[in-house]
Amino acid sequence: MDWIEANGASLRYDLSGRGRETVVLLHEVGGCIESWNDALPAFQGRFRVLRHDQRGFGMSEKTRVITMDGIVADLTALLDALGITGPVHLAGCAMGAAIALAFAGRYPARVGRIVAASPATWANADPAAARKRIDATERGGVRAVELGSLAASYPEAMRALDRARFERFRQRWLGNDPEAMAAILRMSTGPAFALVIGCTHDGIRTPAMVEKVAAQIPGARYVDASSGHFMAVETPDLFVDLAIPFLTAGAAAG
Repeated sequence: MDWIEANGASLRYDLSGRGRETVVLLHEVGGCIESWNDALPAFQGRFRVLRHDQRGFGMSEKTRVITMDGIVADLTALLDALGITGPVHLAGCAMGAAIALAFAGRYPARVGRIVAASPATWANADPAAARKRIDATERGGVRAVELGSLAASYPEAMRALDRARFERFRQRWLGNDPEAMAAILRMSTGPAFALVIGCTHDGIRTPAMVEKVAAQIPGARYVDASSGHFMAVETPDLFVDLAIPFLTAGAAAG
């Protein structure tokens, strides 16, 4: 792990693996580098892997204003600072998936393939529910939205797979800065060649909602998966099983 100044923010990042191609793993709202720990070894076996704490989260610099343009600019600056100039693959869950799509929409030449599980975009959001969650977070902190948010995003069917994993996630999630959490929930998105995954146990971005996003992305492939909103945390093996064959297919074809 290390820190780097990128786009005016101090960002914690980790660059590992030895593959020819680079995959960037983008965490969810309230997540951090560690969100990818269980899925990481499989990616490291095939790729050079870049993870970072987005501004406002994990151990990166905290901020009260977060925009999609700013988050995309952070990633662009991070790639430039690390000398990663060629096309990269992007993989993300929830807001991380939305960020992947937004980055690809702005810089299509810098993107190879995308894996987007439960992309959290305003195109598939319930505005009233989102506003209520933002207000509750600002008033009462992250714990104020814990029960409702995690019941929808990490339901009992997923918790039962590995209760220790859920408890690690829950306690880490509660450590988030509520102002940064509220700020990132206000953000929005855009497209590229993508695998879009709808998760059948996701009560925040249901498969029907996610399929609408996939339909707006030229060349996108849509699949259902038996997982929840934070797929890389809840079912890391399943995420890897879907993501890596898709990301490596382009290299095989080339």
